[in-house]
Amino acid sequence: MQQFTEQFDVVVVGAGHAGCEAAMAAARMGLKTALFTLNVDLIAQMSCNPAVGGIAKGHLVREVDALGGIMGEVTDAVGIQFRLLNTSRGPAVWSPRAQCDKQAYRLKMREVLESQANLKIKQAEVADLIVEDLVGYVGTAAPGCPAERSSATTENRELTTGNSRKLVRGIHLRDGRTVRAGAVIITTGTFLNGLIHCGEQQYPAGRSGEPPAVLLGEALKKLGLRGCRLKTGTPPRLDGRTIDWSRFQVQPGDTDPTPFSFRTRRVAHHDSQVPCYIAYTTEETHRVIRENVHRSPMYSGQIKSIAHDTVPRLKIRS
Repeated sequence: MQQFTEQFDVVVVGAGHAGCEAAMAAARMGLKTALFTLNVDLIAQMSCNPAVGGIAKGHLVREVDALGGIMGEVTDAVGIQFRLLNTSRGPAVWSPRAQCDKQAYRLKMREVLESQANLKIKQAEVADLIVEDLVGYVGTAAPGCPAERSSATTENRELTTGNSRKLVRGIHLRDGRTVRAGAVIITTGTFLNGLIHCGEQQYPAGRSGEPPAVLLGEALKKLGLRGCRLKTGTPPRLDGRTIDWSRFQVQPGDTDPTPFSFRTRRVAHHDSQVPCYIAYTTEETHRVIRENVHRSPMYSGQIKSIAHDTVPRLKIRS
């Protein structure tokens, strides 16, 4: 019989935006919850663009807030510029967006998590799921869905792969410990078998300078779960001290910032917002792009995607 080092009602793997929300929701329901992360100092780390919200995404953040989420409140506490986008159109498509202080965001999120009852934060690498077969189950694929393409179900802890059904009992950690869980929520984001493309180079990573979650990624494959990749893009990091800001167009925040959370009356930096700056490309920029676009992973075949944008745009940043 499997021996467990610890036991929780809910285990959440990965402490990005989704993981933090999932852990808080479970803990607030009175469930004994553990949030596992590779580095407790990088909880809710904003990897590249330190923005929350924007077109379409702003609506999602406010919906999460309406359900009791914490992302909106943390943004209101650490945001350094707030703008309501699309105001030239009808109110249905207005979208809030905030630029955040990256360090302050993760510190505030960790403070909120650590103050929540029933929630423990654990620094460890999750290497595998502990599963057991459900005896006597004979599975059939859903109509129109081949058995080999079947994936996970959302029915309690049950996992369906092909024609077999398994029950998730907990997790294995890389250091050998085992943790029993009534439910396991995986929110690993870019870390699951993560791969970074930087110009013509590529290497495994979760974020720049951080290792990917290879063991868990391979373990999920062995369970028969089909994986795929979503591509993100990250802008270059520039030293603001080396830039002549007087040559840019200033874009200030809104005079009366709109909070993300329905529970926020006034954002913390209401009267001390930081401006953004708008730059435009030149003919020289276009020449450099035309001469080197074939080296970009998106066009060289290094990154294979199913579909392409139909509208040409300047978006290749490497």
